[in-house]
Amino acid sequence: MIGQKKKFSKKEMKEDKLVTTYYKVLAFYEEQKRNIAYVVGGIAVVVLAIFLYSENTKTDNEKANVELARVIPLYDQGSFLEAIEGQAGTPLIGLKKIVEQYGSSEIGESAKIYLANAYYFLGKFDEAEKYYKDYGGSNEIFKATAFAGQAACLEAKNEPGKAAELYHKAATVSKENVLNPKYLLFAGINYIQIGKKGEAKEILTRLKKEFTTSTYIRDVDRYLAQVQ
Repeated sequence: MIGQKKKFSKKEMKEDKLVTTYYKVLAFYEEQKRNIAYVVGGIAVVVLAIFLYSENTKTDNEKANVELARVIPLYDQGSFLEAIEGQAGTPLIGLKKIVEQYGSSEIGESAKIYLANAYYFLGKFDEAEKYYKDYGGSNEIFKATAFAGQAACLEAKNEPGKAAELYHKAATVSKENVLNPKYLLFAGINYIQIGKKGEAKEILTRLKKEFTTSTYIRDVDRYLAQVQ
């Protein structure tokens, strides 16, 4: 009907606002470029690029969050293959696609950890290690998990020396991580396997001293006896 106002969706309004801002900045730059130094013009262009990138990253983060929320129930149920590949004919696209499409966003980075874990639980250690290594998010718990995940994959491939180093590294990411005692124990065990008794003793002694209430210290004395 003529004169009837068109209703815009939130997405359309957001996109319209983004485009409007773009052209306002562009128009200002065109009007003023003769009167300002080239360096200032260059800064204006850089600021515009940062703004557009930030808006795009924010959108990707929101989309990744929605997609990840759909997958987590499958992951929690132990349906790891479905969690990785998604379900055909449904909106659930799976962890692999989430990482491919939104891997540069913070939530997309988190999806890499879930994807790596899923591959690990399926015994696909090379694939798991690949995504653990690729994690680049800011979440300290996930950072530690990425190191520990790589270590677990190396253990599975009978490389205890590298595994020990990565478990130890995982325990240093955050003092608040409740899994630090576990990482230290596993680091100590792997050092024992390669004959580095000094490193093992130092780590296991620290574990026994600093984490007196942790369940992971129950076997510490047994391992310490092997390095005396």
